[in-house]
Amino acid sequence: MSTPSRRRLMRDFKRLQKDPPGGISATPCKDNIMKWNAVIFGPVDTPFEDGSFKLVLKFEETYPNKPPEVQFVSEMFHPNVYTTGELCLDILQNRWSPTYDVSAILTSIQSLLHDPNSGSPANVEAANLYRENRKEYVRRVREIVEASWIERTPNQQQSSKRNTAASGS
Repeated sequence: MSTPSRRRLMRDFKRLQKDPPGGISATPCKDNIMKWNAVIFGPVDTPFEDGSFKLVLKFEETYPNKPPEVQFVSEMFHPNVYTTGELCLDILQNRWSPTYDVSAILTSIQSLLHDPNSGSPANVEAANLYRENRKEYVRRVREIVEASWIERTPNQQQSSKRNTAASGS
């Protein structure tokens, strides 16, 4: 069934294919254009450089009048990302505009990795480290960058956590 939001998402997808922004990739799920998988590569000259971070975007029939739900699937340590992977980003909340498309959303998230807003934290620990102990913040971010290099399924992640806990590490 074709609806205005589904037609808009098809236009967003065609635009992304024709003129993809650097360091960003996104495609709708094969059987559901209302759910997208995306990857953002960590921006150069940031602690996130060389990282590859997966996200899921979920759209409702109200798109583009309302923003999608966006969540990191990859582990993320950032002042504006909750431990659940959800983002605290103004364009996804109070500053949304129907002129934003998937490309603009992902570009904004990539920009947020480069320039966190530690004044409005979703992750207080990350925000405090970013402000008060940049060296430790960078070390923690580099850990998640290295973790992003290893493709793991949720079952492998749980197994790894159990093994770590069992070994006392």
